[in-house]
Amino acid sequence: MATVPMPAAFLGHGSPMNTLERNRYTAAWRALGASVPKPRAILMVSAHWYVNATAVTAMPHPRTIHDFYGFPQALFDVQYPAPGAPELAGEVAELARPDHVGADLDSWGLDHGTWSVLAHAFPAADVPVAQLSINALKPAEYHFALGARLARLRERGVMLMGSGNVVHNLRAIDWRDRDGGFDWARRFDEHVREVLTLRPEDAPGLVRHPDYARAAPTPEHFLPLLYIAGFAAATGIAPQALVDGYAYGSLSMISYGVGVPCPPDAHGLPGSAPLPGAAPADGSNV
Repeated sequence: MATVPMPAAFLGHGSPMNTLERNRYTAAWRALGASVPKPRAILMVSAHWYVNATAVTAMPHPRTIHDFYGFPQALFDVQYPAPGAPELAGEVAELARPDHVGADLDSWGLDHGTWSVLAHAFPAADVPVAQLSINALKPAEYHFALGARLARLRERGVMLMGSGNVVHNLRAIDWRDRDGGFDWARRFDEHVREVLTLRPEDAPGLVRHPDYARAAPTPEHFLPLLYIAGFAAATGIAPQALVDGYAYGSLSMISYGVGVPCPPDAHGLPGSAPLPGAAPADGSNV
């Protein structure tokens, strides 16, 4: 049976609270899931598995990880019981050569960067999901190149997804400006959109932009975008913005799709999800 080529997508998750919210961002994620053929599996690159190695989950039943604190109990009660994709680990390792990708059999699972968006995009949790770690020791070019190699998964029915934020600076949050963006956040976000939609092959150079250090004081929320850029460059399919916006001055909520039809505007829905009254300095909750 022929396999339908799968698209790729980068979704700005912003806050675990988006799991429980109905806003224009979550509406776009739902529209994305409804618009694509059901994948054989999903390979997710989440900002919240940022370690000193490249690994892929290979357990048959990944646990739902609640990797945050200070949020309502309803979030800790969320479970996303999608099956794992152990066979996908071998495919990822094969395509990544000569780079090594280890198989994680028991240490990780599905963190909130994954389930907070998949709970909307694929709410039935009936698509197998594997997570790919972000190797903190590698430069931007490595992540882009790996995304390009993994683009071949689209011909095998696997959807590549990234979850993070183009702009993610929790130390700079303005709690009074729930849907606003600082000038430097807008500058960087708009430059990223220009590069990604017109010349995705140049995406690794975004880390040298003058506003990058303020937009991504730690890189883990930005790097998933480079996997999608690599996918776009390898397939020749231009990414397009699915939904955009800002939150609390220093977060960008933009989402991109590669080969995904643009969803209709979610008129009348609110913007970003609320955050707890104070964010930890290390940003571990979003």
